[in-house]
Amino acid sequence: MAARAHAKLSPSGAERWLVHCTPSASLETQFPNSAGEAAEEGTAAHALCEHKLKKALKRRSRRPHSDFDSDEMEDCADGYVAFVVEQMQEIPNAMVCIEQKLDLREFVPESFGTADCLIVGDGILHVIDFKYGLGVLVDAEQNPQMMLYALGALTMFGSLYDVSKVRMSIYQPRRENVSTSWSISADELMTWAEKTVKPRAQMAFKGEGEFAAGAWCQFCRASPRCRARAEAQLTVAQDEFRLPPLLTDEEIADLLPRLPELVKWANAISAYALESAVNHGKKWSGYKLVAGRSVRKYADEGKVAEAAKSAGFKDIFEHKLITLTSMEKLMGKATFNEVLGGLIIKPQGKPTLVPESDKRPAIDVVSEFTNLEEKENG
Repeated sequence: MAARAHAKLSPSGAERWLVHCTPSASLETQFPNSAGEAAEEGTAAHALCEHKLKKALKRRSRRPHSDFDSDEMEDCADGYVAFVVEQMQEIPNAMVCIEQKLDLREFVPESFGTADCLIVGDGILHVIDFKYGLGVLVDAEQNPQMMLYALGALTMFGSLYDVSKVRMSIYQPRRENVSTSWSISADELMTWAEKTVKPRAQMAFKGEGEFAAGAWCQFCRASPRCRARAEAQLTVAQDEFRLPPLLTDEEIADLLPRLPELVKWANAISAYALESAVNHGKKWSGYKLVAGRSVRKYADEGKVAEAAKSAGFKDIFEHKLITLTSMEKLMGKATFNEVLGGLIIKPQGKPTLVPESDKRPAIDVVSEFTNLEEKENG
């Protein structure tokens, strides 16, 4: 399955090159644009969403298949389709564009993009973006990627539809995140394009401006070797791990929000060094390539089964229930709830420390321990 093409100044990277670090777009052209497994999985999920949405709208489509097909992806795509259909109902007689290619060259040099879904009608343009990723929580509010898509859509449909209001929604099911309907007027969006996008995009295209490190570095191809990012992360380490030998609670609290970027940077450096050694024969002083730990596996399961049976062994297969999602599809939701509803539980997840801005409710650890002690002593 082919990955989506990306422009030098792509909308997907706009948070970085348009808002924070204009020269990064030119810097990363020195590095190959090789999609990782997460990107390939995202492409597969988008293809499935496109197919299911087209079928829901009675349009012709051939079902895609990939190595990433799973019950989870099916559920996420179904949820996305339901969400889009719900948004369509708010705009009577709307035109719906799926995986719409957009020309952004009026605002950004040599730029283009593909919007997952556009709903146009009744003076409204609604831009909907599907995010399959787990790593980064995405918000629709003032989202530069979606605002660029909206500009491209206004250029394309401006002569056909008198759009006065632009809505933007993110559907990110694996993070249980639906950031819906942030709005901006079409006039405000065009003002942003003239005063911010055009001048910043010209700087980015020429590689001008100041390098700045931050969370936006994660998807920059130059990040493993970027000096600005290295200096920022090393400064964190130098500032936090000085004498006195023990950190105070206040210092730890200050360090916590900075650790994720430090870890991501360290992992990016390690991944770059490994890839260079494996694929390009790079020799790193003091290091060598070795074979990692592996696990035994059957060369041919069919032949193994035949050989074991011939030797008189019968109990060679394990039987287990099909997945919960498959069971629900088999029975249908109504029957599933009737037959198994009382037998389904959802255990509380493992405690995770997150910023207070996270939407999940906080766990009362004191109460949890008190209840546990009462049970043990009771």
